[in-house]
Amino acid sequence: MKKISYIILLLTFSIGNSSIAQQTPAKKQSETISISGAIAHIGTGEIIENSILIFKNGKITAIGVQGSIPAEGKTIDASGKHIYPGFIAPNTTLGLVEIGAVRATDDDSELGNYNPHIRSIIAYNAESKIVESMRPNGVLMAQITPRGGIISGTSSIVQLDAWNWEDAALKTDDGIHMNWPNTVTRGRWWLGEDPGFKPNKKYDEQVTQIEDFINQAKATIQSSSPTKNLPHFAMKGIFDGSKTLFVHVAHEKAILDVMSFAKKHALKKIVLVGADQAYKIANQIKQNNIGVLLTRTHSEPNFEDDDYDLPYKNAKLLMDAGVLVALQNSGQMERANARNLPFQAGTVAAHGLDKEKALQLITGNSAKILGIDSIAGTLEVGKDATLFISLGDALDMRTNQIEKVFIQGRDISLESHQTKLWKRYSSKYGSK
Repeated sequence: MKKISYIILLLTFSIGNSSIAQQTPAKKQSETISISGAIAHIGTGEIIENSILIFKNGKITAIGVQGSIPAEGKTIDASGKHIYPGFIAPNTTLGLVEIGAVRATDDDSELGNYNPHIRSIIAYNAESKIVESMRPNGVLMAQITPRGGIISGTSSIVQLDAWNWEDAALKTDDGIHMNWPNTVTRGRWWLGEDPGFKPNKKYDEQVTQIEDFINQAKATIQSSSPTKNLPHFAMKGIFDGSKTLFVHVAHEKAILDVMSFAKKHALKKIVLVGADQAYKIANQIKQNNIGVLLTRTHSEPNFEDDDYDLPYKNAKLLMDAGVLVALQNSGQMERANARNLPFQAGTVAAHGLDKEKALQLITGNSAKILGIDSIAGTLEVGKDATLFISLGDALDMRTNQIEKVFIQGRDISLESHQTKLWKRYSSKYGSK
C-alpha cells in the first residue's frame, strides 16, 4: 500500500511540475519550407513585397519576389503578414540571473577587478524561464555578458532555443568587456552632499591603473618564458584581433580617452557600450571605425542640459553621421525588459529614423558589431533561417503578434510559463 501511495505521489508531483516546465528545444529541420506572400523585411533597409523565402537544413536557400522563384517543400501562406530576421539582444545578462533576490540563481559577476579570463557562457542557463519569454516578441539571439569590476570577463553569443550552453552557442568568447572610469561622480546625498555631478578626482589614477594592467598583459604575452597568468593571457585576443574589446563608457571626454587608448595599444576591434554622449563626437567615432551599442532607448537623459528626448533620437544622430549603431538594454530589470527591444527600435523610428533603418538597430547592425553577420542579422541566402512571421509591424507593441518562429530552421514553440498562466487564468475568469 505504501508503495502504491508513493507512486501516486511521484506521478502527481511530475504532472504538476510539467505544467511549468521549460519548453523542450525543437527538433532539427527535416523538410524544406517555403514562406510565400509576406512582406519581407530584410534587415538591410530593403523590403520585398509579396515575397517568397525558402530554407532547408537550417539555412536560407532563396529569397525574392513570389513567382520569380518556385516554392519547394512545405509551403506556408503568409499573405498580408510580415517576415523579419530574428532580433538580437547585445550586452545582456539573460540566462545568468533567474531571480535577483535569490543569490543561488545570480551568476553574472565574479569577485575582483580584472577578470578577462572569466567566461560568461559557462554560467548560461538555457532552461531559464526568462529566456523562453523572449521568443514571443522576436528576440531570438543574445550576447550573454558578465558584469562587475573593471574588466568583467568575456561574452558569448547564443540562440534562444537549446538544451544547454554548448547547444546554444553561436560564437563563444566573442569579446572582453571593460568598464571605463567615469569622468564625473555624484555626491552622496545620504551623507548630506550635493547629489549633483562633480569631477571625479580619481579619474586619471583609475585610467593609469588600466594602462598598467594592459602593459603587464602585453609583457606577459610577449615574454619568451611567460608565467602562467590567466588574466594576462586572456587579453591576447584584443591585441591580435580575435576578440572585440567592448568598452562601457558614457561621457564625451571618456570616449575620447578610450579612442586614444585604443590607438596607443593598437587594439584592432573596439566597440563603445552605452556612449550617451557619443553624438557630440560622432565624426571622430566614424573616422575611427568604431561601433556603438547605445544606452537603453526607454530611459531618461543623464544631464540637465540634455534634450528631454535625447535617448529617443540618439541613434538617429549617430546613424546620420555614418556611425554603425545598435541597441542594447542593460540597466534596471534588464533581463525581463530585453523582450521590449523591438519596441525601443520602434520608439527610435517614431522620433525621426526611417522604420527599416530602425529595424537594423536590432538585426543587421547588431550582427555586424557582434561579428556574426555571416550567419545572422538579415534575410539573405546562406544565413541561418532564424526568423519569424508577424501579423503586423514587429516594432509596434500593438501589432507585433508573432505566429511562427524558426531558429536555424527549427519550428519553435511560442509557449512559455507566461502563456500557460494566461491560459489558466483566462479560462478560470472567462468561464464566469
